[in-house]
Amino acid sequence: MTHSNVAYQVMWNRLISVVEEQAQALVRTAFSTSVREAGDLSAGVYDTDGQMLAQAVTGTPGHVNAMADAVGHFIRRIGRDNIFEGDVYITNDPWEGTGHLHDITVVTPSFHKGALAGFFACTAHIVDIGGRGFGADAASVYEEGLYIPIMKLAERGAVDQTLIRIVRGNVREPDQLVGDIYALTTCNEIGHRRLIEMMEEFALDDLNGIGDFILENSRRATLERINALKPGQATGEMTVDGFAAPITLKVKLSIEKDRILSDFAGSSGLDKKGINCPLVYAKAYACYALKCAIAPEIPNNAASLAPFEISAPENTIVNALHPAPVALRHIVGHFVPDTIYAALDKLLPNTVPAEGAGCLCNFQVSLRPRTDAPAPPDARRAEVLTFNSGGAGARPAVDGLNATAFPSGVMTMPIEATEHTGPVIIWRKELRPDSGGAGQFRGGLGQYMEVGAREGHEFDFQAMFDRVDHPARGRMGGQNGAPTTIAQDDGSEMQGKGKQFVAHGRRVMLAFPGGAGYGDPALRDPELVKRDLARGYISAKVAKDDYGLTDATIKNVLDAVQNGENV
Repeated sequence: MTHSNVAYQVMWNRLISVVEEQAQALVRTAFSTSVREAGDLSAGVYDTDGQMLAQAVTGTPGHVNAMADAVGHFIRRIGRDNIFEGDVYITNDPWEGTGHLHDITVVTPSFHKGALAGFFACTAHIVDIGGRGFGADAASVYEEGLYIPIMKLAERGAVDQTLIRIVRGNVREPDQLVGDIYALTTCNEIGHRRLIEMMEEFALDDLNGIGDFILENSRRATLERINALKPGQATGEMTVDGFAAPITLKVKLSIEKDRILSDFAGSSGLDKKGINCPLVYAKAYACYALKCAIAPEIPNNAASLAPFEISAPENTIVNALHPAPVALRHIVGHFVPDTIYAALDKLLPNTVPAEGAGCLCNFQVSLRPRTDAPAPPDARRAEVLTFNSGGAGARPAVDGLNATAFPSGVMTMPIEATEHTGPVIIWRKELRPDSGGAGQFRGGLGQYMEVGAREGHEFDFQAMFDRVDHPARGRMGGQNGAPTTIAQDDGSEMQGKGKQFVAHGRRVMLAFPGGAGYGDPALRDPELVKRDLARGYISAKVAKDDYGLTDATIKNVLDAVQNGENV
């Protein structure tokens, strides 16, 4: 049956809604707070060749753009002759999945009228996969947890119980992990049901027609955007903290006919610790950065991603090969967009934002009964992972977003959800005044956090931070954002990365980084400066020193706030 372009457009929108429902089902059914509360997941539908046709709006670029390549690996590993109705496939392979062992990817073939119609895939970050736990301390991927090669979780509807027992026997939170695996499986099944309903409604025997329409239109629209740009080359570079020594990311960006090339030659080599990034993950964020700047409204699929070509020499920090440790690959991967933008700003001025916090401000707390004295009978072990964000960089015409993760898009976890998962106490969580870099447009604010444990517990604190020594850099005269700080409440120094012991009764004091400013602070609208002062985003000192407000104006603003007046 032949369909019109209008009908195909309706089907395309339907497919996007199908995978969004798939993602929301995962949010509702997942056991891990990283999925339920932070949205660290992805979902998508693929054709029979493994090409991504549509992705959910909910999710992270690192997951979905990396998962775009994963289904092809599943087809190759499982074998087309071994794909049956009722099958479910699984992996957490960092190089054929989404970059580290803590991401479980599940792929389900979708059959219609006895024939393979396509595939559904989804990924979720899980709290624990065994090994050393989530952190940068490992020296190889073998130490970082249980490895599940691409294999069948279920064949013709029968779950591999041996695999489930192996998984349960190797992780600290077995009920949570197995629950997440079944949640992943279920969300694919929901996507399949909605797809079959759509195919029956539009009398489709297969997805060939709609797939060709999606891919051809996406390819053409993306190439039109690229070819409208002036060809050219530029380089970008940035340095970040690394683990024990700084690392440098370099890129050569080339805008050419029908493509944009990003070559990361010259970037630092492998790190000894687990902050290395497989190319699939670096590619995911490089493509995302370019799409945001050049073709943001074109839906993500195989064709809209294809013109963005990414390369890096093997065993550089952005192309780590097995068996490099990669648990915290997101730290390097999340800085890829700012590196890209350092180059793109030279080719497309007044387009890209100033640098932001970059990587997520994550930490994991491994709690246990205190060992320095008798513990209360209700003390227990628990693994608590929480996702948090610094500030985003200011944009060419808009302030940066406060406590908002760019580029990951992962949401900050509520305190209530974090404290519900274990005996951790978040004593403080609030915006950090003066942390956003001054500029014509101000950088977004970071956060303060104060973390401890309930009476009778001690814990290991797994830090996963950057920007301690290398804060976000301003653009076009904007000032840098504030750096990350970390210490215990007694003044004891702590490192930005790695597992560190926190004794009974001690707390960890955190200040997450701010985004950088864009443009000369002297050009900022004085009304916006007064608004920031009234809201507590900036101090009187910054209002005077960086933005030039007079003492009298500052006093008037603060008096108005004190009296409950609008400013």
